[in-house]
Amino acid sequence: MKAPVHEPATHRFAVLTATATLALIFVGGLVTSTGSGLSVPDWPLSFGTLMPAMRGGVFYEHGHRMVATSVGLLTVGLAVWLRLREPRAWVRRMGYAAVALVVLQGVLGGLTVLLQLPVGVSVAHAGTAELFLALTTAIAVVTSRTWLLAGPPAAERGLPTSTLALGTLVVVYAQVLLGALVRHSGAGLAIPDFPTAYGGLIPPLGSPLIAYHFAHRVGALVAAACIVATATTVLRRHGDSEALRRPALVVLALLAAQIFLVALTIWSRRAVGPTTLHVVTGAGILATMVVLTLRAQRLLAPAAPRAAVPPVGVPETSPG
Repeated sequence: MKAPVHEPATHRFAVLTATATLALIFVGGLVTSTGSGLSVPDWPLSFGTLMPAMRGGVFYEHGHRMVATSVGLLTVGLAVWLRLREPRAWVRRMGYAAVALVVLQGVLGGLTVLLQLPVGVSVAHAGTAELFLALTTAIAVVTSRTWLLAGPPAAERGLPTSTLALGTLVVVYAQVLLGALVRHSGAGLAIPDFPTAYGGLIPPLGSPLIAYHFAHRVGALVAAACIVATATTVLRRHGDSEALRRPALVVLALLAAQIFLVALTIWSRRAVGPTTLHVVTGAGILATMVVLTLRAQRLLAPAAPRAAVPPVGVPETSPG
């Protein structure tokens, strides 16, 4: 078994796959934002062919399938590359898991078409896409120079930064799922004003769509608070570490952009541009939190507990 050595080509391949996945989420967002989800009524072919006329909604829907196929091929290639070049078995298993997820994602995408966009399957399709993005991002992190050439973890006291980051990551993913529910249930404008909700703080919750939308807004507040708490903790404790400082600053910038896009999405009555950017920015926040969480786990460690010191003037007792 070879010791892990930083191979720039492996890391770049993983980064390419993760970046292509983010692009796929953007293209998938365009499909929903433009209402093109059933522009191609069959699957896996498109109107019985491999390449239909790219007009109207077909451009978005079949284009999405083409990008998804490219991501699938990249994923298989990455898994094979890791099998041949990566000495760490657990990293190779991450590559195999990515292939399984991309296959599942393709099947869920087909079911959304064949079953005519059921909400549950559509939300599962979106949630799996975000999990796949998180996994490909994780592969990019663990094949990076920062991960492989890291020295001994720095000790820190108090709540471990990695624990705080992991909790925030879970909250962000839950918020992404809520957003998918709002998007695919048609609840995007169930509350038509922002920052108020029907002119107040809490809207009338008699409709499921209003409840979905309001839950997403509450979830956004929770996620934003967690992101700010995590990022500021990193900057306060480890601002001298570029590997931790950079993702902390990036996630704060993405959060600010996301808040602006939320407002613009409502004020523009869900215009295609801001609505789609809102989706992909949420995915970017998730991916950045994966980077921050894994780096914190790699670079930091809880400080050893201090040994008990007897009070001054009190002799230590010995056994017997």
